[in-house]
Amino acid sequence: MSIKEWPEDERPREKLLRQGPGTLSDAELLAIFLRTGVNGLSAVDLSRKLLNQFGSLRSLLGADQRAFCEAHGLGPAKYAQLQAVLEMGKRHLAEQLQRGDALTSPQLTRDYLQAQLRDRPREVFALLLLDNQHRVIQFVELFYGTLDSASVWPREIVQIALKHNAAAVILAHNHPSGVAEPSRADRQITDRILAALALIDIRVLDHLVIGDGITVSFAERGWL
Repeated sequence: MSIKEWPEDERPREKLLRQGPGTLSDAELLAIFLRTGVNGLSAVDLSRKLLNQFGSLRSLLGADQRAFCEAHGLGPAKYAQLQAVLEMGKRHLAEQLQRGDALTSPQLTRDYLQAQLRDRPREVFALLLLDNQHRVIQFVELFYGTLDSASVWPREIVQIALKHNAAAVILAHNHPSGVAEPSRADRQITDRILAALALIDIRVLDHLVIGDGITVSFAERGWL
């Protein structure tokens, strides 16, 4: 049976408009994105099949182009649409963050950094550059790969901060393992950056380690 033949209060689109997106299941949300099913499967049935195939909505959204396009009912056009939707979500978070004070919006800051770094296959070290009112100037990715005291250069962080006339920074990096607990190397790197930026009177407000849905704050641990 086509979704158009379902009772109106069971159709995903009408349900979303009437009750809000938070009331929909993963399969219903995905069905709205897919718009149509395939021969013998409604959009909701296809969505359930895809979620079962990939294991979760997050795994589906994070699939590479080849794996995504090989799935029944998907293809390059859907992949392009999905990437556009994900990028719009990141930009929406960025705009929200830029309107306010990063210190008074700690959860928004974490959400933004999670969106940027959580699903990266390798470690990425990044900066949120802030002005003297703690508004975001720019998000900058600096270093990639296994991060240790040899691969993170404080002088480059100093150069970037001065170039953008930053008054403060928030450091951030991800752990691809999903475990957000900071390592000894993480703490050593942070101490070196703190010392370097202190010489030019730029504050390090926090260092956030991004795991799988978990973020550890150096500031909250009392390490800054």
